[in-house]
Amino acid sequence: MDEAELIKKYNIDIEALKKEQIKLAKGIAAEDSQDFSLATRFGAVETVLVKNTILAVVIVCDKDCNVLEQQYFFDKLRFPYLAEFRSYRELPTIIGALNKLSERPDVVFIRGNGITHPRLGIASHFSITANIPAIGVADSIFECDKVEGEDILLEGKKVGRVLLTKEKANPLYVSIGNGISLDTAFNLAKGFIRQPHKLVEPLHLAHKYAKEVRDELKL
Repeated sequence: MDEAELIKKYNIDIEALKKEQIKLAKGIAAEDSQDFSLATRFGAVETVLVKNTILAVVIVCDKDCNVLEQQYFFDKLRFPYLAEFRSYRELPTIIGALNKLSERPDVVFIRGNGITHPRLGIASHFSITANIPAIGVADSIFECDKVEGEDILLEGKKVGRVLLTKEKANPLYVSIGNGISLDTAFNLAKGFIRQPHKLVEPLHLAHKYAKEVRDELKL
């Protein structure tokens, strides 16, 4: 089923969602909202789709990657996959998992785009909704983005940076979610690389936990 058919089937007002994304994006702060050198709780999110169910997990670890807390939440899938509207499909479940934590993290890594999105990436949408600084770590960027050396540019503005984490592996694309500067976001992501894993370690831990939960729940 192509996007036009999905939009019709789910009765989605795409133009209204675009307007909402643009409006929310005006609230993005691309500077550090705190001294992240003092951060002690680093969160990461992973989502898994199984048939008509979406599972979201969130883990919180310390700077040495010891897991301090982990929670999950799953629900019926209520929104289809549309490339530029991923947060509308996944965010409600992510927030459900986040709200089960006993203590909120200082910053959260999201597997996806922040301000490299043409309007509002899932890392930014999450951060604005949850009021927690976030960093986008994606496997790809949008066609509107341009890469010059290590920099990712959108309309001539630096919005992200390329992170090479493993020899002969495709790079990761780190971007500002909200409430953090690009330099800090990139340095935090780079500082959490643990060989032989390609992913930023908190995201690797979230991926591992998601698999454990999925197996436990037999989803």
